[in-house]
Amino acid sequence: MQHNFTDSPKSVILPFRRLRTNPTMLTYKGYTAQIEVDTENGILFGRVLDIKDVITFQGKTVEEARQAFYDSVDDYLEFCEELGEKPDKPFSGKLPFRTTPEYHRQIFIAAKKAGKSINAWMEEVLADAATRGIHT
Repeated sequence: MQHNFTDSPKSVILPFRRLRTNPTMLTYKGYTAQIEVDTENGILFGRVLDIKDVITFQGKTVEEARQAFYDSVDDYLEFCEELGEKPDKPFSGKLPFRTTPEYHRQIFIAAKKAGKSINAWMEEVLADAATRGIHT
């Protein structure tokens, strides 16, 4: 059977598939920000993560957004200095951790087998997992 392409539809509707992408992260002077895309307004925007103070930025291109992030962090640090206040730091180095008694026992045993304290063992294991998670 021969097909008559002149009777074919001019457009085809395909099911929508959402592509999963990793958020884009930037780091500058110890501050980390996440960039998102606003397709309605045609901009990239972001916010510095894990601090109480609010630092935001935006740009029309990746380079503009990156520079706006750098400028916003610099402005924040300068503003804190003018006020005589210490800037909020993203991380204190303290990580509260809760687990089940059974996992606590297993962590204790694993740390002892490695010849380390629980804190030293957890730091090594978590740092390794974080490094792998960042670079995948």
